[in-house]
Amino acid sequence: MHKTKIVTTFLTNSDKILLLKRSQKVKSMKNLWAGISGIIEGDEEPVKRAKIEVYEEVGIEESNIKLIKEGDVILIESPQYENHQWEVYPFLFSCDNREVKLNWENSDSKWISVNELNDFTTVPSLDKVLTRLF
Repeated sequence: MHKTKIVTTFLTNSDKILLLKRSQKVKSMKNLWAGISGIIEGDEEPVKRAKIEVYEEVGIEESNIKLIKEGDVILIESPQYENHQWEVYPFLFSCDNREVKLNWENSDSKWISVNELNDFTTVPSLDKVLTRLF
């Protein structure tokens, strides 16, 4: 079984979380709603990758986010690739404002209540990842 280590990060502000819609330009999971995600490179600390992805994908600098919780790692089977698992490191950060600047990886963003997640077509098991943080 091949595993890919990734971070999935949620930002929270006033009891809302940020969801991002993956664009047509990304390699996998096109047009599905997700947290802020990225592949962990080499021996990189997952929390470091999470902070980098927040800045790259939504333009919020590390100085403007605060780590609330690091969830337990979760293994998710990949529906897209045979014999493959995602090893997901979940993170929850708070931020002071809801202004985001999307890069090419995402085409839309929404601040939602946690209980609204089921109203969105998400990447596989996003609800399970989020459960690790709340």
